[in-house]
Amino acid sequence: MAGVLPRFGPFGPLPPSDEFGIRETRPRLAGRRAGGYDLVERMEYLYVRILKARDLKWTGSFDPLAEVKLGSYSCATRHIEKTTSPEWNDVFAFSRERIQASFLDVVVKGKGFAKDDFVGRLRFDLADAPLRVPPDSALAPQWYHVFDKKAERGGEVMMAVWFGTQADECFPLAVHADAAFAVDAKLAAHIRCKQYTVPRLWYVRVNVIEARDIAFADKARVGEVFVRSRIAAQVHKTRTCVARLPTCGWNEDHMFVAAEPFEDHLILSVEDRVKVDKEEVIGHVHIPFKEFERRWDARPIRPRWFNLVRPEGAAKIDKFSAKICVRLCLEGGYRVLTEPVHYLSDVRPAARELWHHRPPIGLIELGIHNAFGLSSVRTRDGRGSCDAYCVAKYGVKWFRTQTVIDSLAPRFHQQCFWDVHDHCTVLTVAVFHNCQIGDKGGLVTGDPVKDILLGKVRIRLSTLETGRIYTHAYPLVSLHGGGIKKMGELQLAVRFSSTSTLGLLQTYAQPHLPPMHYHSPLSIVHQETLRREAVSLIAHRLGRMDPPLRRECIEHLCEAHSHRWSMRRSKAHFFRLMAALAPLFTGLRWFVDVCHWKNPSTTVAVHIIYAMLVCCPNLIMPTFFMYKFLIGLWNYRRRPRHPWHVDTKVSHAEMAHLDELDEEFDDFPTARRPEVIRMRYDRLRSLGARIQEMVGDVAAHAERARCAMTWRDPRATAMYLLACLFLAVTTLLAPFQAVALLTGFYVMRHPTLRQRLPDVPANFFRRLPCKVDCLL
Repeated sequence: MAGVLPRFGPFGPLPPSDEFGIRETRPRLAGRRAGGYDLVERMEYLYVRILKARDLKWTGSFDPLAEVKLGSYSCATRHIEKTTSPEWNDVFAFSRERIQASFLDVVVKGKGFAKDDFVGRLRFDLADAPLRVPPDSALAPQWYHVFDKKAERGGEVMMAVWFGTQADECFPLAVHADAAFAVDAKLAAHIRCKQYTVPRLWYVRVNVIEARDIAFADKARVGEVFVRSRIAAQVHKTRTCVARLPTCGWNEDHMFVAAEPFEDHLILSVEDRVKVDKEEVIGHVHIPFKEFERRWDARPIRPRWFNLVRPEGAAKIDKFSAKICVRLCLEGGYRVLTEPVHYLSDVRPAARELWHHRPPIGLIELGIHNAFGLSSVRTRDGRGSCDAYCVAKYGVKWFRTQTVIDSLAPRFHQQCFWDVHDHCTVLTVAVFHNCQIGDKGGLVTGDPVKDILLGKVRIRLSTLETGRIYTHAYPLVSLHGGGIKKMGELQLAVRFSSTSTLGLLQTYAQPHLPPMHYHSPLSIVHQETLRREAVSLIAHRLGRMDPPLRRECIEHLCEAHSHRWSMRRSKAHFFRLMAALAPLFTGLRWFVDVCHWKNPSTTVAVHIIYAMLVCCPNLIMPTFFMYKFLIGLWNYRRRPRHPWHVDTKVSHAEMAHLDELDEEFDDFPTARRPEVIRMRYDRLRSLGARIQEMVGDVAAHAERARCAMTWRDPRATAMYLLACLFLAVTTLLAPFQAVALLTGFYVMRHPTLRQRLPDVPANFFRRLPCKVDCLL
């Protein structure tokens, strides 16, 4: 476990709380300001934007660059080779609270110049820098003269200097020059904040019908023919068809995931299995996505024929005219799942034509304040350090904050927002340690290193009140093979605003997923396979952006490994089920106590209420619903005040054995020792044996209930039928109220009228036969 948290947070003293619980805080927030940054504190920066220079004077050729100096901080633009009119267009940002100088120096020099050599120099008084807060218009840059050592003009530089906030549009592009290390252009690309847009994903359905005019180089051969379909790294194969005739039929569906813009082609190849480990391509065809039909309902797709082409280097076949018949379509009526169904952040289908069925019903705003109490992940100069950044995911828009270098209490103070189309969705925020930064600054060279997950926060929008600002410190909990550890806390502010109250209430009556998921559902196994392909495709696309979002971040946010076996997770689900059924078990225990007269006054009252309901059956349903209504009103005073958070007790992480955690985080295939695998296999066998016995008992009870009518035991069936006949006559002649009263009073009879032995019906049911006798 992590140590005790500090007593003081970023907004003053912290109230006591559970180590792994959330803590409500009251930050000093300003009112709703222009620019929309009203959920986070205002952070002021000095922005220096250097666009270009002209007419630089220097003897000989040089590679010009501009260096910005502010007190003890300095940074430089990239150099432009051999020109006197370079264009940089770089932006630098200095935190105003760290500024200790009153002048800003801009020095134009060349790459490789001596320390005291420069082309021209300019000093800017910070007292003259204007203050700009969006939506103020952008500050126009202007030309400034730079002077050399002899105080002569060495050229001109176009630049702009102003004070602004994190709401400035230049903030995502700025290089934070007051970081712990000197930030070059390559490092700046990996630490700046960025907004990512996830590409629109489609399900691709390929229905392979048949192939005709198949010919082999050996005309006497009877081939084993199948079709292999491929889109990028996704590959599917049909079953093998023995080709005695020139026509082979399959009629199989292959499902793929594709992203816009479509960059790959569908490759269909008809292949012959010559040997067990050898396959030969008979013919293939490349089909671009523009040949695919788009549909968002269950209408039939017309089949199409495509001519196959012999591969290069294959044996020639006279008059080769093989062709293949397929149905191709892009399924726009489905929502391509990229996260588990219970963590969905967007439920709209792929086709934009259907989006009008789910218009925006609200707006979710997230303010990422800061993290504090972070555990050290690396060591710099003999002390603990961390390079943290946050990633927020909701729908198709992902937001990444800047990386705060060398800080265990990083301040982000970034705000983002999303349109909400269904409030029964989940907003996910994760904190990572940037492992791409070296110990002394710069990018890590050599083998790629994965960023480390420090913790994750999930916020379900349906649990938020509209218009209220939730400001809490959420625990960052990390679970790994060595156990559980608290990595710190993350300060967030969340506000959910509804634009249509009627639309918000109507969503409760709508299906959670698009209609195609119910008209033509996909199997659970098939959905999980396609989900893994979708996550891989998103990781590939976002990894190509600048700066790239790393694959491990996307896999953590999309819960890509949630399908893996986990003893801890299985126990957590079991105890969740027990906790959810606890009121039912409590009610049964209460009824047993009533039947055994543990509290005579309560039992007498239950008898009276039961008699009233039996005599007036029209009061049963109103009484039930009124009881539910009153219980709900009673629970209102104890309603939850804070959003849910990652709970280590519900996750069963605190009591998990280390070997169970090691098994949970083991990769496929396993790399553990044989004796460890044997021990885990034996443990799994013992667990399976207990489940097997439980399933067997349930099956035996169900079979006994059926055998009462099947004459498997003739005497038991005859007695059961006579009892049914007697009860039919009795309930026909006797009033219903009398039968119900006698039955209820018999069940709740006094203990002196009971015996410890089972009742006659239970004895009769237990003696009925079941198919356990047929088992080996």
